[in-house]
Amino acid sequence: MSSEDLTAPLGMGKRRLVRLPFGLIGVGILSVIVTSTLVWITVVDDPLGGEPVAVLPLDAIVEGVTSQDIEVVEIRPGIDGDLGPNLRPESSKDLLGPRYDMVMRPDGLGPNAPVTSLSINPDSRVSERSDFGFLPKISDAGVRPLDAYSRPVVREFTSIPKIAVIVTGLGLSETGTQNAITRLPADTTFALAPYGGDLDVWMQQARTKGHELLLQLPLEPFDFPDNDPGPHTLLVSLRPNEMMDRLGFLLTRATNYVGVIPEMGARFTATKPSMEFLLEKLKARGLMFADNGTSSRSIADEVAKEKRIPFSGVDVVLDEVPREDDIDAKLLQLESVARARGVAVATASALPVTVRQLEKWVQDLEERGLQLVPVSATIDR
Repeated sequence: MSSEDLTAPLGMGKRRLVRLPFGLIGVGILSVIVTSTLVWITVVDDPLGGEPVAVLPLDAIVEGVTSQDIEVVEIRPGIDGDLGPNLRPESSKDLLGPRYDMVMRPDGLGPNAPVTSLSINPDSRVSERSDFGFLPKISDAGVRPLDAYSRPVVREFTSIPKIAVIVTGLGLSETGTQNAITRLPADTTFALAPYGGDLDVWMQQARTKGHELLLQLPLEPFDFPDNDPGPHTLLVSLRPNEMMDRLGFLLTRATNYVGVIPEMGARFTATKPSMEFLLEKLKARGLMFADNGTSSRSIADEVAKEKRIPFSGVDVVLDEVPREDDIDAKLLQLESVARARGVAVATASALPVTVRQLEKWVQDLEERGLQLVPVSATIDR
């Protein structure tokens, strides 16, 4: 016995540590957890504990079905059956885009059938003769040229980002125009130059291949007349009757188009009275307006909303620098815009280098989860 034990008060001797069997306790807890899990899996039919599960029975394998034929739909749970806000327009009255059931197809098929070609003759419902030629108009039944001449989008899933590409300047170069019509896919939109040659021939060839068409409208730039889009350019200084005469001439340069897109026009599209006048006249004729995206001062979007005219704005100009690397970089930018916003629109000229890069880019577009659509399909973004 030590001296410390002799001098310690009674009952206050040296303490002895009690060692608990922590290993056995841990093994016991683990055994309880494993046993409970096994019992749960064996007895309960839903081992995932009520997590949402979607089961899709596949009775047969369908050949030709790709990932683009399947849409993933997100259901946002709410309270008392509320599935969250409706992001679509409340009714068909809020939609300004084309009504595909109004399209008179040369194959006689309905709007849901695959599109192989579009009509090449002016539709008598939406055209009228003038001193300059055939002018577009809205029929007595309310059919617009936008409805009659649009290219129906057969597969349109809201979850797939959509891209429209407008190739401008068709008719200015015979070689360039033929190259674009031959090599680019049918969902590419073409814009006819009003001063191009043989526009009726190019219109027929393009629509026979299934392409939707726009007409380029020369509008006043800031540096006019040093930079002159042509003898019938719409100027902000024109009186209403002069504006109507020039517009009437320009709209008769071709037929079977769904709307117009400016050629130049930075000053015109930044001038509200002129834009209001123009868009009112285009709306009265059942046409859409596509802003070319070349001017940051354009108020076309603002005026189009006020006038409730079918409108689409260009997000990316692909060949401001007509080199392969620069065009490819712009195409990547276009894809990024589409993924971020759901819809993106680009313009490009019919230069050989541009057509070549577009042809390569579009080959695996669907495999990358993107859908090429005509420009009219981007109106109700």
